[in-house]
Amino acid sequence: MTSLMPRSLILPDVVRLLEGWPFGDRHAVRIEDYREDGKYVLRAELPGMVPEKDIHIQVHGNELAIAAERAEEKHEKAHSELFYGKFARTVRLPAGTVPDEISATYDAGILEVVVPVKPETDTRQIEVSVTR
Repeated sequence: MTSLMPRSLILPDVVRLLEGWPFGDRHAVRIEDYREDGKYVLRAELPGMVPEKDIHIQVHGNELAIAAERAEEKHEKAHSELFYGKFARTVRLPAGTVPDEISATYDAGILEVVVPVKPETDTRQIEVSVTR
């Protein structure tokens, strides 16, 4: 028997259904990150948010935590695939980050957090002395 749904679509749907499980009403934030021009950049999908009220970013030591909450709109729905409730994600920052200079922008449903990273210090050769 042939399935009407392409297999490539089945796995992402299963993953999406399990994102908050077994941790209750928390959903994972989908992210991408990269290093560029001496900066660590983290981008997160958070559509439909009011950044000043719904999104909270904190740094704890070498971890960056993003939390957000989207309140469910009250009206009769025939169908909904939107996630409501709390969204959270924590990532480990790379060595050399400068937490006091972190900045964040929100545009078209994408949160972008930019973390400056100090260049790694030069390596130096350590001479080994011989004792006899």
